[in-house]
Amino acid sequence: MALKTWQIDRAHSDIFFTVRHMVISKVRGRFQKWDGTLQFDEENPANSKVDITIDAASIDTNEPKRDAHLRSADFLDAEQHPNLTFKSTRVEAKGKDKFLLHGDLTIRKVTRPVAIDVEYLGKAKDPWGQQKVLFSGKVSIQREEFGATWNQALEAGGVLVGKNVDIEIEIQALAPAA
Repeated sequence: MALKTWQIDRAHSDIFFTVRHMVISKVRGRFQKWDGTLQFDEENPANSKVDITIDAASIDTNEPKRDAHLRSADFLDAEQHPNLTFKSTRVEAKGKDKFLLHGDLTIRKVTRPVAIDVEYLGKAKDPWGQQKVLFSGKVSIQREEFGATWNQALEAGGVLVGKNVDIEIEIQALAPAA
């Protein structure tokens, strides 16, 4: 089999993130608007490619005031930098159905290399007869490396917003048309 372009099924795919808040708790969120392409070679996954574009303004933590702050110049600066992007550069096998997806992540026009731990969950046919491939991925980034440096010291010690952002990606993709 050769490299095929699979259509990301947005109704069954998500990009989530988690960041520490006030040192002890976590804030969770997701991006509502994003799209991309997945070129997957089932016989030789190392040939596969991923290209994702995320609408920065679509950030959603279920708290409108916090979301507005995250869209501001303190964090994503969505007005000046409307998109976050990921473009893969290579795929490294890490065991049965496990890979390291290397690529360039761009946030606020700052591009840094990242390596996403990816698990290939298999291929399945949904109840409507559509062939799908399924993937799950995780990566942790340092937000300050991308220019999102705002923070506030806490009276008891520590800072309001953690520096690490944990990202989880769940992808279902539809088979290319025959």
